[in-house]
Amino acid sequence: MLSAVNKWVYGPTPEERVRKWRQTLRKEGRQLEREVRQKLDQATSKTRTSLKQVAKRGDQKSARILAKEIVRSNKQRDRLLKSRATLNSIDMQLQHQLATLKVTGSLQKSSDIMKLSNRLINLPQISATMREMSMEMTKAGIMDEMLQDVMEDVEEDDVDAEADEEVDKVLLELTDGKLSAAAPAGGEALPELEAPTAEREEEDAADLERMQKQLDGLLRG
Repeated sequence: MLSAVNKWVYGPTPEERVRKWRQTLRKEGRQLEREVRQKLDQATSKTRTSLKQVAKRGDQKSARILAKEIVRSNKQRDRLLKSRATLNSIDMQLQHQLATLKVTGSLQKSSDIMKLSNRLINLPQISATMREMSMEMTKAGIMDEMLQDVMEDVEEDDVDAEADEEVDKVLLELTDGKLSAAAPAGGEALPELEAPTAEREEEDAADLERMQKQLDGLLRG
């Protein structure tokens, strides 16, 4: 009865706060894992299948568009998996806080938790959760200040180069390693390995637009 009254008057204990944060971090980590495995990976696999189809017909423009989407998707996959690892690192830091709490009776300031949390602030999937948690940690004395937005550079040149490599890999695969080289941007068309039909070209254009929208939605979170 007394503990219930204290919670109503003073709020959760430091130990309860930390346990709640850890539960939230684990939940967000599982959601990121599901997004990678169940959504991003499946969409990327379908896009790569379409890339093989347009590469067979020598459609350089469509092949490069699809390859760019695959490259961006792969980068997003890496970002989500790194973010999940960062969530695990914060969880471990909070576990250390619990151990320290038993000895000192209070939560300690942690620059490590601040730095790790700042890496996640711009990730749409967990941005709101991290902002709310940072407010609670600041009030609890773990952080000195709120998280700050971090500008991220998008290296479009790198995407272009990796897109060419992706098309090149597909061509090598389709020709059993006898043919390589995605044509450079603005260069010659890809070698035509399969003659297209007007009906097939219309279907491909519709599929290309649909896949672009699907992947774009996943990449924007």
